[in-house]
Amino acid sequence: MVTKLPKVDVVTTGMGWTGGIVAAELTKAGYQVVGLERGVERSIEDYLHGHDELKYNVRKELMQKLNKDTITFRNTLNDEATPVRSENALVVGTGTGGGGAHWGGQTYRYFPYDFEIRSKTIEKYGEGKIGKDVTIQDWGLTYDEIEPYYSKFEQMAGISGEVDPMAGPRSIDYPTPPLKKLKQMKMFHEAAEKLGCHPFVVPTANVSETYVNPDGEQLNACQYCAFCGNYGCEYGAKADPIVTVIPTAKKTGNFELRTHSLVTRVLYENGKATGVLYKDIRTGEVFEQPADIVALTSYTFNNVRLLLLSGIGQPYDPKTGTGVIGKNYTDHHTITGAIGYFEKEKFNSFIGTGSLGSAFNDFNADNFDHNDVDFIHGGQVEMHLFGNEPIANNPAPFGTPTWGKEFKKNSLHYYHRNVSVVSQRAILPHKEHYLDLDPVYKDDNGDPLIRVTFDYTAEDHKRNEFLVEKCAEVVKEMGADIIDVIPMAEHFGGRFTFQHDAGGAIMGENPETSAVNNYLQMWDAENLFVCGASAFPHFGPTNPTPTAAALTYRATEGMIKYLKNGGGQLVAAKKEKELV
Repeated sequence: MVTKLPKVDVVTTGMGWTGGIVAAELTKAGYQVVGLERGVERSIEDYLHGHDELKYNVRKELMQKLNKDTITFRNTLNDEATPVRSENALVVGTGTGGGGAHWGGQTYRYFPYDFEIRSKTIEKYGEGKIGKDVTIQDWGLTYDEIEPYYSKFEQMAGISGEVDPMAGPRSIDYPTPPLKKLKQMKMFHEAAEKLGCHPFVVPTANVSETYVNPDGEQLNACQYCAFCGNYGCEYGAKADPIVTVIPTAKKTGNFELRTHSLVTRVLYENGKATGVLYKDIRTGEVFEQPADIVALTSYTFNNVRLLLLSGIGQPYDPKTGTGVIGKNYTDHHTITGAIGYFEKEKFNSFIGTGSLGSAFNDFNADNFDHNDVDFIHGGQVEMHLFGNEPIANNPAPFGTPTWGKEFKKNSLHYYHRNVSVVSQRAILPHKEHYLDLDPVYKDDNGDPLIRVTFDYTAEDHKRNEFLVEKCAEVVKEMGADIIDVIPMAEHFGGRFTFQHDAGGAIMGENPETSAVNNYLQMWDAENLFVCGASAFPHFGPTNPTPTAAALTYRATEGMIKYLKNGGGQLVAAKKEKELV
């Protein structure tokens, strides 16, 4: 039996960053929002005494448990997909805060090139520069259009940073100063500058000083304790939905949070979403929550899965290239580079944050001439000081045995004498990389799991080889005595380790090639907004959170316009414009 509840203005399907932003902005505008979250409610008190590497970094205490719900994976259309069961291979947040509770806090913007990647590539290099089965497309908006929303996120989250000289223009500086520049970072800057590059201290949600954001929420100064990625911050020094947007929504009196609420369907009728079905996972009760607007604000995999399970939009077919739901799945998956080992230098490897470090972007986006390389886009060269936790980190030069006397000797000797310089690279979509419903494996409710089809392409390997060489050059210039280059596997092996998944409900100007418009509003359901990295037509060079958040801030403006105007598409489809 389904219990039908009173209608509300907006219902969300998760309470991480995107759900929190929707809740904060819509409730501040006077609308009633119900936030559905399948996990528990957290407060900062839940993070106290959380410096436990085994519990949080190894056993993934803050993550979704894969024995209840997971994904399946295969490399090619001819392979049989199998479920991902290792918690070291798939980390997806659950509970209030979602991925924003355990993220490291790296907050880079994408480049102007990213948002118009196809047209800018063709304009400069010709269409032949784009691989035959590479399905890049422009995003349907420009960097200049999204820039104010990047700034809004940064001001809300108190981002501490130094402006990247290679980045797009900014309307306002970061609200707090960059984190401290440690010894390794100073060496990186000197080396990069000698190589003719333009280093900067990376922007971070690990706030450098006490800060009160525009909504009146306070963030505290970072302690550099290094318990960031995979951990919640007990000091309230890391921007997290539970200390920013969710409290803002609660203060309005217009927000209701319902935890342990698993959304199983979007209800859809006559071209509109009428609400959602959700299950109380404690009691098994099923509820219908009607709403004027449904905002899908869960993780990429679940956003796409809900659309497919609900029959909204045309599923993507990799053989014909038709359809849009599931199209252009991308992910970082592997970050490679070089490790330098030093005999004369010694560092404090315990101090760090989830994003303390330095980087440069001279070989990113289209910041360099691509005429003489067999790929487009590029990547960021970076060095981060996360604080080397002893279980996960036993660095020793290649060739060292993985156990025994020599291993112990080298791992102890080099623990404070190593630096990693790596590259996060853009990953471009491919015709045969996509998401769909698995025909075999199901969850506890009998619903199909989402299936991922993905592998590295020849272009991925060429881009990696180029950037790894740049990483090794930096390590050498820093004065390392031993340099080990981190290899990239020939094929992707199914480790979805960084929670950097994108695509599947991509944005664009044309409903024939995209699922949502540039307000993240579904072409097939005008009151359904799909928020998050599922909207990315390709994966840019760095961490997705700031771009997902910026797009969501813009989407909330669209939601408010929609509610005020009584409906309708917020932008016209490109083909309709051409007809006019």
